[in-house]
Amino acid sequence: MTSIDNYYKINEILLESKTPSKEIIRLIKEGKLDEQPFDLIKKLSEIDQNRKYHPEGNVLNHVLLVVDEAAKNKNHSKNKEVFMWAALLHDMGKLTTTKLRKGRLTSYNHDVEGEKIAYDILDKLGKDEDFKVKVSKLVRYHMQPLFFDKNLPFFDPSNMLKECDYEEVALLSKCDRLGRGELNESKIKEECDRIENFKNYCKKVSD
Repeated sequence: MTSIDNYYKINEILLESKTPSKEIIRLIKEGKLDEQPFDLIKKLSEIDQNRKYHPEGNVLNHVLLVVDEAAKNKNHSKNKEVFMWAALLHDMGKLTTTKLRKGRLTSYNHDVEGEKIAYDILDKLGKDEDFKVKVSKLVRYHMQPLFFDKNLPFFDPSNMLKECDYEEVALLSKCDRLGRGELNESKIKEECDRIENFKNYCKKVSD
């Protein structure tokens, strides 16, 4: 199969499957994601994460959990295809930014790096400019709700509100936060409440 054939197959999985992770794992095992640009998705399995925040393990494990969460939530998105591809590609930046610093695994700036990588992957697949930009901008801003919640200097509401829909950012971030291992009901509610606070702030400043 060509990379374009694989694109259509993955696109179908993302839009139609209730648990896309199972079918993506099958494609990986069958060697369907060995060629560019999909080999980058497979390489996520080689990138470890800080177990304090990601007990599920490597980046691919996390991405697959996020994609399954996104599949549950895609009907709330204004553009399911953009949303699901953003979920699949949201942590591609960890390929180039993950480092061991003072005995701790970090991936600073993976959102910014991820925007470039996501755009490049979709460009290689021949996607149109509007689609490439919408997906890559969601990747770029998927960490904004966390930056808002933690009152970090990386929170950039001005550019985010200009370049994407904050409700789509919030939905992707919700799936990102819930796509981790060992979350109990209390933690899930806490994460959802944080996303709502972010949405309320964005609504207020954009009205």
